[in-house]
Amino acid sequence: MTDIPHLIQTLPQLEALFGAVGEASMKKEVAYLHPSYVALIQASPFVTLATAGPDGMDASPRGDPPGFVQVLDEKTLLLPERRGNNRIDSLRNIMADPRVALLFLIPGVGETLRVNGRACISVAPELLERCAMAGKLPQCVIMIEVERVFFQCARAIQRSRLWDARPAKPEVPSAGAILEALTDAAIDGAQYDRELPARQAKTLY
Repeated sequence: MTDIPHLIQTLPQLEALFGAVGEASMKKEVAYLHPSYVALIQASPFVTLATAGPDGMDASPRGDPPGFVQVLDEKTLLLPERRGNNRIDSLRNIMADPRVALLFLIPGVGETLRVNGRACISVAPELLERCAMAGKLPQCVIMIEVERVFFQCARAIQRSRLWDARPAKPEVPSAGAILEALTDAAIDGAQYDRELPARQAKTLY
């Protein structure tokens, strides 16, 4: 693909195209499951799981009632693997390469949550029981060791108008509240939330 004109081929070229990273975008990233991020995970009924393996990349959906991805501790998530089409693409990839990425969505909420880490596959009876649904055990449980966690701003959801058929919005921390909690109030959460709609509208495209 190097013969295509106007390609961005170096990191300095790419960084010059976008400019400096904002303070909030840096400070919202942590290496553990902050209580504000736990609240988002517990409110989410849907997550995409990205994996990589010898045959390439894979991204697949996972869904259940809110809270189906369980927080074992501040560094560990449990993702139940239910019955499906038995392709087990994600599981095959995890066996070859433990790196995973998760993207949590919450209906009615613009912000999404991104989690990167390393995964393994368990059939420990206590974990299967913990993740049972409607009396049925999962086939296995994906245990994810958390390495990076941060929320993604709402622009993609706003551009897509994904939640325009508005469901009831759950009580989860706002973007400003999360930033204030993560920075020990170095960022004023209320001010951030007040200014956010205008800033997002101005930078949507």
